[in-house]
Amino acid sequence: MKKMSKKIKILALLIALVIIAGTIVTFTIGFNFDLKYQEAKKIQLYLEKEFEIADIKQITNEVLPNQDVVIQKVEVYEDSVNILAKDITEEQKTEIVNKINEKYGTELVADNIEITNIPHTRARDIVKPYIMPFGIATIIVLAYMAVRYYQLGMFLTITKTLGILVITQIVLLSVIAITRIPLGRITLPLILAVYMLSLLGLTSHTEKKLSEKKEEEK
Repeated sequence: MKKMSKKIKILALLIALVIIAGTIVTFTIGFNFDLKYQEAKKIQLYLEKEFEIADIKQITNEVLPNQDVVIQKVEVYEDSVNILAKDITEEQKTEIVNKINEKYGTELVADNIEITNIPHTRARDIVKPYIMPFGIATIIVLAYMAVRYYQLGMFLTITKTLGILVITQIVLLSVIAITRIPLGRITLPLILAVYMLSLLGLTSHTEKKLSEKKEEEK
């Protein structure tokens, strides 16, 4: 029992340290956003013919070295491409256009193509669409836990469930901030995975407690 208590204290201390470190990182340098959510620049090129993203990627690697670049096919027939990068100068834009013309025999004119400034997306704007679904799911989970494990005390079960779900998400966000994992495409799957794993672990633990209580009553 003493060993278990010591392990719990060490785990609680580690969680507290991670949350404190994550909070400091978040309020000093902030999260590391995926390029799609950073302040960036974009050019759209209408090629009027099919093209391979790999070819465009090779061109951007030559013209925009050491930069993360997002390349997307757009339009119904996928004959137009969006090129998104942290920074694109007029000279780089012209070079990209010339190389694409050379590659595909197109007649794009650099002067007719604008460099669009993409504003930074705030973290709360990224998570806003998911707040209500997560809230509804959590209410359903709490209702189930309260009914299923009422013998262990409804208030205690609800408080424990909500506390663990919230703390695991705070720890996850702290780890994301500390390790500089890009906040974007992989964030939601990570949040869902941790949510489900923590819920499964909690349910398994509570189920065991309920079985032990029933055995004691017998």
